[in-house]
Amino acid sequence: MEQNKIIVFESKEIRRIWHNEEWYFSVSDVCRALTDSADAGAYWRKLKQRLNQEGSEVVTFCHGLRLEASDGKTWGQIAPR
Repeated sequence: MEQNKIIVFESKEIRRIWHNEEWYFSVSDVCRALTDSADAGAYWRKLKQRLNQEGSEVVTFCHGLRLEASDGKTWGQIAPR
């Protein structure tokens, strides 16, 4: 099984990683794929802020595992499947 492979959703790449027997996906990549946002990282930061203000605990379940970017650097937050 290829554990750290980019997948494609509606022609948009989404990074993923296999960790602790679960798939994790890049939150910013998912935001980009679902919203066509020009700045998916900013979109995710604003969404987290709004969820926090609403009292949502969803954001607390996100772990900061690192994924490789197209430039070879590692960055990003990911969420469980």
